[in-house]
Amino acid sequence: MMNRRTLLAAAGSLPLAAPALGQSPWPNKPVRVIVGFPPGGSLDVMTRLACEQMQSRFGQAFVVETRSGASGNIGAEAIARATPDGYTIGTISMHNLLINPLLFTRLPYDARKDFAWISAMWDLPNVAVVPAQHVPARTVAEFVTWAKARLNGVSYGSSGVGTTIHLSGAYLMAQAGIRAEHVTFRGAAQTIPAMLSGDIQIAVDNLASYVPVIQEGRMRPLAVTTRERWPGLPEVPTMAEAGFAGLSYGPWHLWAAPAGTPRAMIDRLSQEIRTAFADQALQQRAIGMGARLLGTTPEQLAERLERERPIWAEMVRISGAQPE
Repeated sequence: MMNRRTLLAAAGSLPLAAPALGQSPWPNKPVRVIVGFPPGGSLDVMTRLACEQMQSRFGQAFVVETRSGASGNIGAEAIARATPDGYTIGTISMHNLLINPLLFTRLPYDARKDFAWISAMWDLPNVAVVPAQHVPARTVAEFVTWAKARLNGVSYGSSGVGTTIHLSGAYLMAQAGIRAEHVTFRGAAQTIPAMLSGDIQIAVDNLASYVPVIQEGRMRPLAVTTRERWPGLPEVPTMAEAGFAGLSYGPWHLWAAPAGTPRAMIDRLSQEIRTAFADQALQQRAIGMGARLLGTTPEQLAERLERERPIWAEMVRISGAQPE
């Protein structure tokens, strides 16, 4: 028979990665997924779609919890302050990490320190659109010429100061030398009717919100803010092709967990997200909604955030938006 000393020695030689007796593998209960924007919006819809994939892969429920308000800051704070045990993750807009720190004198989270990055989620390009009935332009160059000829300039809409929609519109107007007035709305649901009535002449807004009116011919797309042409609008040039290379950036979203979440859990989540998002049927479904699914390693996500930080800072400067 083995004595006590032999048993202890044998136990000490076991691999450190082996779980303790009685410890269940992760996840062994539902995972909470926080979304910082209202139900029915694009981020909420795509998060729920992704959670369906995660549930089938992990065998556990991924339950969406809405924590909307304050430009997504409430949801981001809820993720940052959660227990880092792998049972709370969330989807965050890049503007909460790259733009809001420039526009809010105080944030309830540190954009660089309070999160563990999991994966990029999706690109949601902006598209420069004009109302077909009121604006004759079919290209960005034609719009610039038409707008400069207007005595009182033009008005461009957005869903609020500091959004990528506002910053993209302000950048275009500044770089083109167009006299323009920024008009804010609660979202595309209000911006679109204002454009169709002729009150607003242009918006550089989220493509997903405009797909139906573009397909109906009531809105005319001039260019997209992606580095390559958008698969759903292959005939529409990029902003770089239209002469505005600085507008080759748009909104995107990402998966994150509270800082301190075990790396093994982060890595597994990242891998499963990348595998799920590689499915072509799922990719085509997303493109039809105006989005492109992404899957990255945590390191690739961190690198993208740092690469784009000075770009959005410059766009905030050009827009004239001031911290609140």
